[in-house]
Amino acid sequence: MTRILHIDSSADLETSTSRALSQRIVDRFAGAEVTRRDLARAPLPQIDHTWAVARMVPPADRSAEQAEALAESDKLIAEIKAADVIVMGAPVYNFSIPASLKAWIDLVARAGETFKYTEQGPVGLVEGKRVIVAIASGGTEIGSDIDFHSGYLRFALGFMGMTDITMIAADRIFADRDAALEKAHGQIDALAV
Repeated sequence: MTRILHIDSSADLETSTSRALSQRIVDRFAGAEVTRRDLARAPLPQIDHTWAVARMVPPADRSAEQAEALAESDKLIAEIKAADVIVMGAPVYNFSIPASLKAWIDLVARAGETFKYTEQGPVGLVEGKRVIVAIASGGTEIGSDIDFHSGYLRFALGFMGMTDITMIAADRIFADRDAALEKAHGQIDALAV
């Protein structure tokens, strides 16, 4: 059975295009086991001093406060590692990803857990995952000079070892909503599952 981690990050809980697209992607995987992570309904904490220090301390040497500071991060990383497929709803906010999704990345990108440093440079430790990202934008064309979303997300995920990434975009919705949705729906319907 396919295990899916379904992450949504749109602050719009009712009419979000990225949420609708990510759900359409998940629905393509009939019978999958789905773990849901809604970053707007259950916001994640920002990293802080305690967290930053705790991540550098070996697990056996961490204080109770340090272990608690990393508990949410540990849970998020476990969700990634348990998944075969990660489906993200990731709208474009001000040319980039939502702050809620950036908080998720900050919590899961941890040396020794999702990547490591070597003499040859960093190596991702989360391999063999398929990632499908549903992007919606009002005016930003994905792949254009003002798109700081898709390149950043592809790099950040790849840094952790997730390189099998498909981006499905309903972009420039305010210019032609019907055409943007038709394009995105066609890409979703063509996904191999």
